[in-house]
Amino acid sequence: MPLAVYILGLSVFALGTSEFMLSGLLPPIADDMNVSIPQAGLLISAFAIGMVVGAPLLAVATLRLPRRTTLIALISVFGLGQVAGALAPTYEVLFASRVVSALACAGFWAVGAAVAIAMVPVNQRARAMAVMIGGLSIANVLGVPMGAFLGEHLGWRSAFWAVGVASAVALVGVVTRIPYIPLPEKKPQLRQELAIYRDRQVWLAIVITALAAGGVFCAFSYLAPLLTDVAGLDSGWVPWILGLFGLGALIGTTIGGRVADAHLFGVLLSGITASTVFLAALALFASSQVAVVALAFLLGLSAFFTAPALNARMFNVAGAAPTLAGATTTAAFNLGNTSGPWLGGTVIDADFGFAATAWAGAAMTVLALAAVAVSLRLQRSEGGVSRTRLIAKSAAAGIGSASGTDRAVPAPGATGPAAPADRVRSPGA
Repeated sequence: MPLAVYILGLSVFALGTSEFMLSGLLPPIADDMNVSIPQAGLLISAFAIGMVVGAPLLAVATLRLPRRTTLIALISVFGLGQVAGALAPTYEVLFASRVVSALACAGFWAVGAAVAIAMVPVNQRARAMAVMIGGLSIANVLGVPMGAFLGEHLGWRSAFWAVGVASAVALVGVVTRIPYIPLPEKKPQLRQELAIYRDRQVWLAIVITALAAGGVFCAFSYLAPLLTDVAGLDSGWVPWILGLFGLGALIGTTIGGRVADAHLFGVLLSGITASTVFLAALALFASSQVAVVALAFLLGLSAFFTAPALNARMFNVAGAAPTLAGATTTAAFNLGNTSGPWLGGTVIDADFGFAATAWAGAAMTVLALAAVAVSLRLQRSEGGVSRTRLIAKSAAAGIGSASGTDRAVPAPGATGPAAPADRVRSPGA
C-alpha cells in the first residue's frame, strides 16, 4: 500500500474530526457566542449543508483539473477554515467558516477517493478505501473525544486550532507524497449520468440514507448537554462517552462491511430497527447514567453497521453513473446530518427537553424503515437481481482499465471489480 494512501487517511482524520467534534463543544460555544444550544447546533447543520452542496458540485467541477493540485487546494482551504473558526469573533463568522470548510471537505472526499483508487492495483482498491475510511473511524474514536477534552480544559477554540495543525500536517504530506495522477482518457458523459435521477430507486436510496443518518444524529448532536443536564454526568465524562460512540462505530463498520454484500436488505432492516430501539431507549432512560453510556456505544454500532449497506444500495441503483454515485451518497448522508440536528434543535426550542431529541430521531428512523420496505418491494417486482447486475456491469464497462503508473483515475465515486464504495462508508462523508 503506497504511503500516499495513508496520507489521504490522515487527511480524512482531520476532516472527520472537524465534522463531528462540535457534538462535544456545543455548550461552551453557546456560552461564548451568547447563543442557545439549538443555535449552536446549527453549526453542525451548516457543515452538513456544505457537504450536501459541495459533494456533487465539486465532483463535477474538478473533473478536468489535475488531481494532486486539486487536493492541495482543498486541504489548504479546509485548514484556513479551521483557523477562521478558531479566530471567529462572532457566531456569524463561525457559521460561515463551517460552510467553507464543509465545501472543501466534500471536494477532498470526492477527489481523494479517486486518487487512492488510482494509486493501487484493482485487487487493492477496497484496502485503499479502507485506509481512508479508517481515518474517519479513528476521528470518531480519538479525534472527537480529544476535541471535547481540549474544549473542556483549554476552551473550544483550541479544538479548532488542533484540527488546523492536523490539516497543515496533512497538507505537507499531500505536497510531498501524492504523485502526479493523469486525468482519465475518456471523460464522463455528465448528461448520461444525470439520467439516474429519473430512477425512483435512486430517490428511495437517498431518502433512506438521509433518514437513517438523520435519526441518529438528531440525538447524537445534542448528546453532550443530554449527558450533563439530564443524566447528571460531569462534563469531564463527555469526551470518554463520545469515544465510546466512536468505538461502537468502528466495530459496526467492520461487521456491516462484511455482511452487507451478501445480505444488503437484511442489514438495512436490522440496523435501522436497532437504531430505532436504541433511540427510544435513550429517550426513556435518559436520566440513567449507566443506560446513557451503554446506549451511546450501541447507537454508534447500529448506525455504522448500517452505513456500508446504505452506501452499497446507492451504488447498486446508480452504479451506471460513476461520477455522481459517490457524490450522491455523500450528499444523502449529509442531508441527514443537516435535517437531524435541525429537528433536534426545533424540539429543544419547543421546550420538550434534550431527551426528546431521541424520540424525534426514532421517528426519522421509523420513516427510513418504511422507505426500505417500499424499496424492497419495488426491487422484487422489477426483478432486482438481474437489474442490479446489469447496472454494475454497465458501470464497470464505463470505467475502463489501466495499469502501471499511468492508469487513469476513475471519476469520484466510480466502482470496478473490487469497488470499495459498496463495502464501506460512513455517515456525514
